[in-house]
Amino acid sequence: MRARIEPGPGQESVWDYPRPPRVEPTSERIVVHLGGAVIADTTSAVRVLETSHPPAYYIPRTAFVAGALTPADGASWCEFKGHASYLDVHGGADTVSSAAWFYPNPSTGFEALAGLVSLYPGRMETCEVDGETVVAQDGGFYGGWITSRVVGPFKGAAGTRGW
Repeated sequence: MRARIEPGPGQESVWDYPRPPRVEPTSERIVVHLGGAVIADTTSAVRVLETSHPPAYYIPRTAFVAGALTPADGASWCEFKGHASYLDVHGGADTVSSAAWFYPNPSTGFEALAGLVSLYPGRMETCEVDGETVVAQDGGFYGGWITSRVVGPFKGAAGTRGW
């Protein structure tokens, strides 16, 4: 593992995030674009913070435009949050398969995720946090949102699986 990056003023280190993860509300403005359209816009999201991972933002389903989310094949399991189901994401003329997920019945301690959806930011046109365009977490499985607010190193890149 590379050395922990020391956070500067106004920054957080993902190495200070807990395990098991913490869910916290945020009033940051989250805007998601796909296919030239805004498909979600909210100031009522939550962040899931877990050691070595950039935050994953979860957005209320009600913040998505009608028709932006449809059921998709596939499921996964998180040892903390429980069973996840996937969604296809639609915006403009674009459709991205299995680009979002949600927890239909979140595990104990993660009930705040009920009714919320997270997205792989690298599969969207852009995702913004308070006007800053997000950089996607490396790797095809993780859905972290990297902004100038967080420093790593981040899990997800080649050679980090065992972190």
